[in-house]
Amino acid sequence: MIRLHGRKVVPGIAEGEALVSHETISGWGGIDPAKGVIIERRHELFGVCFTGKILVFPGAKGSSGWSGFFQSTRLMGTAPLAMLFTNITTKAALGAVVTRVPSITGFDRDPVEVISTGDWVRVDADAGVVEIKPAS
Repeated sequence: MIRLHGRKVVPGIAEGEALVSHETISGWGGIDPAKGVIIERRHELFGVCFTGKILVFPGAKGSSGWSGFFQSTRLMGTAPLAMLFTNITTKAALGAVVTRVPSITGFDRDPVEVISTGDWVRVDADAGVVEIKPAS
């Protein structure tokens, strides 16, 4: 088991399969909140659904509409289970807060480099701890 330590953005505990992006995600026009799918055409996860996954990514890009689109995923039931950010910005922090899913940033190691898509991840944002069980 691999363990990462970071700083809580939004409290809570979640457990599930990881979905990892090495690219930032654009909320405004980059996701379909009704389906929980990344629709940014040049994104490495184009067409992939993040609903019910632990979303691991470098952070947010684009306009301040990012948080509104991620808030819509909560309202529509398509939100990720938790979010782990490499770099926190005001967009990413606000998106995490309005989505109301456990979120952590400020890690001792880069989660994008440590976690792989398909790994089983337990997020304890209250304690700032992420436990990773590799898929392989």
